[in-house]
Amino acid sequence: MRLQKLLVPVDFSKCSETAFKYAKFLAKKFSASIHLIHVVDKRYVEKIAELNGEPQDEVSEKLSMQAKNNLEKFLTNCSPEGPVAEKKITVGIPFQAIALRAQTIEADMIVIGGQGRAGNGEIDKIFFGSAAERVVRLLPCPVLCVPQEVFGLENELKRRSPARRS
Repeated sequence: MRLQKLLVPVDFSKCSETAFKYAKFLAKKFSASIHLIHVVDKRYVEKIAELNGEPQDEVSEKLSMQAKNNLEKFLTNCSPEGPVAEKKITVGIPFQAIALRAQTIEADMIVIGGQGRAGNGEIDKIFFGSAAERVVRLLPCPVLCVPQEVFGLENELKRRSPARRS
């Protein structure tokens, strides 16, 4: 199995923290690079612009800057040691943007949290709802969907660390 590029969608939730931890473990084990992506949902941009009477471009720029700051805080909180090759903020429909990014960078795997910031929201609908089959077809590589919290994850990842096996 070739694992050189891991794409990790981040929405700043606890679940995406867990996904990032898994990605760091896999990156270390396979000498892979991590590519982070945060997608500002264009549907929210449109609604906020309409409600505030602002141009969509301005709202998009504000939300993207806020996301950039949040991504830096996220990385600081998640102890960013590891091969983060790229951090990308984009505006679009989240799963379309993730699939497009995976194709663009030729990702070998997507490591994603199974429950997003909104709780039982988009990710649950996509992976467990009736649209699951259509969305997975968009993704050009395997997807590792991790739960919000795995009890003992830290100890398990340390125990399975390649450095301990030598």
